[in-house]
Amino acid sequence: MSHGARVIRTGVSSGGPTAPPPVTVASSSAGSDAELIDGGYFRSCAGMLKVAQMISLLIGFISVNNSAWTDYSAYSFFQIVTMCDLVMILFFYIMHIFRVYRKLTCVSWPLAEFLHYLIGTILLLIGSIVAAAKSYNITGLVAGATFGFLATILCVISMWSSYKVSCITQSTSK
Repeated sequence: MSHGARVIRTGVSSGGPTAPPPVTVASSSAGSDAELIDGGYFRSCAGMLKVAQMISLLIGFISVNNSAWTDYSAYSFFQIVTMCDLVMILFFYIMHIFRVYRKLTCVSWPLAEFLHYLIGTILLLIGSIVAAAKSYNITGLVAGATFGFLATILCVISMWSSYKVSCITQSTSK
């Protein structure tokens, strides 16, 4: 990845004063640094996976919220976990779209995202299991637990891909 102008020397003549070397600017990198929003992240696999996670978490939350509850503590825990996960995924999504990670280099963003997915996935799995166990075949509660399990699977995929990318990055930087 190039950030700015590159100088390419094509050859040196043996006689006389030489002209300054031609300067070429990589249009893809210069244009992408100047843009405010990273349009490529919308269409990337990681971006679409985050959108799918947010949609499944929102559907699970709405399904549980609009149903008749049988156990207040189980479903309030499920709602808190789904909303916290949704807000954190939205935070990381916005961070990637606006390239905040390039400006705030004091934070290890891949590690922060990996830890979020690790903790959030465990809590979401526990909340989905409890919600499914206490649903008593009420349609909205079963749907909420199902979308909770779907979001758990999507979070595991994101966590795996995040770990895979960070391992590849570390092993090649030796």
